[in-house]
Amino acid sequence: MDALRHVGDRPVLDKPVLITMLSGWIDASGAANAAIDALKKATNATLLATFDADTFIDYRARRPIMELREGLNSRLRWSVPELHHGTDANGRDIVILSGPEPDTAWELFVETVCGFCADNGVERAFAIGAYPFATPHTRPPQLSCHSPSPHVLAEVPFLKNSADVPAGMSAVLEHGLTEHGISALSLWAQVPHYVAAMSYPAAAAALVSAVQMVAGLVVDVSDLVSEAQQQRERIDQLVSANPEHLEMVRQLERMFDDAVKTGQVDARGETPASGDAIAAEIERFLREEMGRDNK
Repeated sequence: MDALRHVGDRPVLDKPVLITMLSGWIDASGAANAAIDALKKATNATLLATFDADTFIDYRARRPIMELREGLNSRLRWSVPELHHGTDANGRDIVILSGPEPDTAWELFVETVCGFCADNGVERAFAIGAYPFATPHTRPPQLSCHSPSPHVLAEVPFLKNSADVPAGMSAVLEHGLTEHGISALSLWAQVPHYVAAMSYPAAAAALVSAVQMVAGLVVDVSDLVSEAQQQRERIDQLVSANPEHLEMVRQLERMFDDAVKTGQVDARGETPASGDAIAAEIERFLREEMGRDNK
């Protein structure tokens, strides 16, 4: 049985860019998932292929969703990795790899993706993600990156951190792609950790903009930018209504700005310990205020 199942006619792709976001690892605020959704919409992406669920998915850990309507088991929705194809505003081919991380057969998954890329002329691949960071929402999201290739890293201006952390599939895929001669780079947006449990479109917009820059794509992110501005205004209103919490945000601003200037932000994005306490208090406040608004 083939690990990759093509859907419908197979289009002829001209050196497509591969963009990956597989759920199951780190994605603070769901920012990377929101960025992928925005890319699919902006590029009018359609389903190109799916991966064999029996090969890559553990059904006990990731059960299908049964749609039950007045006793009628109408259908089952299976969660599997998928490939979508779209084009940017200039007609540039884009392939989007999204869905859940495979639960098993990681090496086969990498081999399958690399085989697809080799067959379709993919020369550059990018993965996106987002992680919580001690930064105020009043600062533009910063981006960090990693790649197995020093040459790829030298070409981009993003932060380069040092750490030993559990790897997601995107990191494993980077190595496979690089070994196949495909340029691979992962981009990560920093999300204020006091809003990491809610959506944060500013980080999603930053990720899409970064992908545009490094991949030379042209896509419309105006919806994300508008959502980010609206959320910024809402959080500002909530925080400014309480002088104590306003001062907490200002302390975060000072701590973060000083850390950036002096290079004291470490690989995990930690500023001095008091920043965690400040962020925890702001998070509690925001949840309480937004909970009241939803009643």
